[in-house]
Amino acid sequence: MREDILTHIDNPKQLEKLYRDNKLAFKSAFNLLYPELTDRKLADYWDARLNYENLGIYWGSKNELTFVIIVSLIAGVIAKIPALFNINKEFFYQRNMGFIIFPILTAYFIWRKSLSINKTVIAGVIFLIAVIFINLLPADNKSDTLILSCIHLPILLWAVLGFAYIGDNIKNSQNRLDFLRYNGDLIIMTGLLGIAGGILSGITIGLFSVIGFKIEDFYFQYIGIFGVAALPIVATYITQTNPQLVNKVSPVIAKIFSPLVLIMLVVYLAAILFAGKNPYKDRNFLMVFNGLLVGVMAIILFSVAETSKKNEYRTGSFILFGLSVVTAIVNGIALSAILFRISEWGITPNRLAILGVNILMLTNLLIVTFKLFKNASKKAVISEVENSISMFLPIYILWIIIVIFIFPLINNFK
Repeated sequence: MREDILTHIDNPKQLEKLYRDNKLAFKSAFNLLYPELTDRKLADYWDARLNYENLGIYWGSKNELTFVIIVSLIAGVIAKIPALFNINKEFFYQRNMGFIIFPILTAYFIWRKSLSINKTVIAGVIFLIAVIFINLLPADNKSDTLILSCIHLPILLWAVLGFAYIGDNIKNSQNRLDFLRYNGDLIIMTGLLGIAGGILSGITIGLFSVIGFKIEDFYFQYIGIFGVAALPIVATYITQTNPQLVNKVSPVIAKIFSPLVLIMLVVYLAAILFAGKNPYKDRNFLMVFNGLLVGVMAIILFSVAETSKKNEYRTGSFILFGLSVVTAIVNGIALSAILFRISEWGITPNRLAILGVNILMLTNLLIVTFKLFKNASKKAVISEVENSISMFLPIYILWIIIVIFIFPLINNFK
């Protein structure tokens, strides 16, 4: 290795090839040679690259930590509103669960990215309109439009978070994909912190129970709820200040789960035939079918976003292409089942909402599938696949707004 490095010391491509072939041997040989390689800029670069000292976890400035602590406490207080003001828990959490997290995360990115006053006001007005509207809807648990509004409202709040995250250039497709990547990193970090917090809670409760103190109720009412509310905020803070902690994990998870989900879907479709389940007649099965569809669609979007970050479309695009094709088949079955139910039993707010989102997802899937096929065939660049994802995000949000605000009005809140 020593001789090879000396031979190609002025050839960047060959040095890179030697390094990738055997990283440990390259580093060892180079460090022994480096004192002899004076006045060589390329050698200085490799020394900095190979021997860079990792500074470890960065905890941010004092102001950043203070801000995160304050907004985490605010999130906990919002979660405790039913207990503080004697409000019905079912009423509050059904309508306001999203307001515990998304306004706080939005405030964090407004502060971190120094968003303009105009855009800050826009985000605040949307949150204000949403919280007033959802809490003024009639308290009727049998109302389809109420349930639809409550289900779709967190997605609208998530879109406002994206508005704050993207910042000034909201039309940039790369910025939208970065927001999707942030969501993937957030899920991973929140999950890890949740597992650690769960273990800590179990140990704490167990230790106190050994000495005769039953602290379960107190712990979960006054400590646990604040911890759960703070998880996404702390996870966001960690991912933004220390991106190196998760930016290598997310692509690995995307690579692992994409083929596994593809296999699962193929087996599941085959199992449906033997199980005799019929989405055309079984309403509950159709709901599960659509839930599966939304989940797999999200996996496709996150997987494409993660692989694009590493420019690995062509190595993994065939798997994503196959996953898109199978998901499009599932979507087609679900869409035909909804149309069948509408033709048989008439249109309802639920059926119309599901019909709309299925049409959007199928259209988006077909475009993504086509672009993935072209990319796998080396007939399309990465940006085309990215644009086929990012351009549909505003269309989804528009449909979400219609379901939340228009459906209750045109159906007399029923």
